[in-house]
Amino acid sequence: MNSFRHRRTALSALSALAVLITAAGCSSADDGASAAVPSPDAKVTELCQDLDEVLPATVDGESRDDPEPASELTAGWGGVAIILRCGVERPPKMADPEVANGGDADAVPGGVDGVDWLMEKRDDGAYRFTTANREAYVEVRVTDGRDSTGVLIDLAPGIKEAIPEGIAS
Repeated sequence: MNSFRHRRTALSALSALAVLITAAGCSSADDGASAAVPSPDAKVTELCQDLDEVLPATVDGESRDDPEPASELTAGWGGVAIILRCGVERPPKMADPEVANGGDADAVPGGVDGVDWLMEKRDDGAYRFTTANREAYVEVRVTDGRDSTGVLIDLAPGIKEAIPEGIAS
C-alpha cells in the first residue's frame, strides 16, 4: 500500500513538472519583443495615440510586429529589430553641451526628412534615436546593425503629422 501511494505521489509530481516545463517553453517572452511602456502626461499620451494611428505598416522592409505588453505608446517592426516608444523622458545627453558641440562620439544630433534626432550608440552596438524639437519625445531603437537611415525616413511622415514641432515638457 505504501509503495502504491509513493508511486502515485511521484507520478503527480512528474506531471506537475511536465506542465511547468511546457508552460515555460511556450512563454511569449521567448518569441516576441518586449518594451517598457512610457507613462507620459495626458497631452503627450494623446499625441502618442495620434502617432500610433499613422505609423506605417512596414519600416525599412520589416512588417509591423508590436512588442508586449500591447500599448498605443509602443510599436515594433521585425521583432526586436526596430522598437518605437512614444512619450519617453528627455535623454540626459540631449542637454549635454558636449553633444551639441560635436564632442561626444556616442551621441550625435542630426535630422532626417524634417525630423530632428539625437542618435546614441549603445554599449550593445544598437542605436537609439530620440526626436528633438517636438512636443513629445519619440525613441526608436534599431538593434540589428541595419542602416538606420531607412528606418528614420519611413517614420518621419507619421512623426511630422502627429507630433507637432515644439518643446516637450
